[in-house]
Amino acid sequence: MIGSALYFFQEKLMFLPTTLKQEYQYQFDYRFEELFFETEKGAIINALHFKAEQSKGVILYFHGNAGDLSRWGKITSYFVEKNYDVLVMDYRTYGKSTGKLTEAAFYKDAQYCYDYLLKQYPEHDINLYGRSLGTGLASYLASKNQPKQLILETPYYSILDVAKHRFPIFPVESLLKYKFPTYKYLLRATCPITILHGTDDKVVPYASGKKLSELGIGNLDFITIEGGDHNNLVEFETYHQTTNIKLP
Repeated sequence: MIGSALYFFQEKLMFLPTTLKQEYQYQFDYRFEELFFETEKGAIINALHFKAEQSKGVILYFHGNAGDLSRWGKITSYFVEKNYDVLVMDYRTYGKSTGKLTEAAFYKDAQYCYDYLLKQYPEHDINLYGRSLGTGLASYLASKNQPKQLILETPYYSILDVAKHRFPIFPVESLLKYKFPTYKYLLRATCPITILHGTDDKVVPYASGKKLSELGIGNLDFITIEGGDHNNLVEFETYHQTTNIKLP
């Protein structure tokens, strides 16, 4: 029975969206444009495009599994302060975004956003940033395109790897609809890769992220944040030192 519940309710376990009314008005401290992308019939993706005063490039940011753009817009302002434009989207069923949620849909919508940026920026000015759930999407794009760099905060080796850790007695490989095999995508990426992971992460085990550093990828830099958990890496000086180097 528990195994059946894992199969039929896995979306409710993995994805924790909050929704917004379509007329909701975002308010942030930096200039931004609200966008709506029709990525396919029945799917509308809501996104925010922040514009820095003196842009050094753009960051395509993929957020975690909870909340919506009213929260993530504030979090990504960290990078606007560094004079980077930021494009961040809400996944289907999150915020104002609509459409059927599947792993293929995640990838399709992510590539749509990347292609949108390619019309406005040279590809060598596009930086990919993924946090938690979003690390799989950012890694996928890095394997399909030629961005300037890829930065991953609290990534997983794969969703399957995390599920095996959390539900060790169940045949999760046959139950999971979503795999997000980050390790496969990193092996195909050619851009520089930076990973930040806290040793006390209770959501995505540090060991899962650390396995990515053991793939033998020459252009991968793995940063350990001692004592960091899943949601507080920004509180550590190591995080700021790393982003100051990667996003000067």
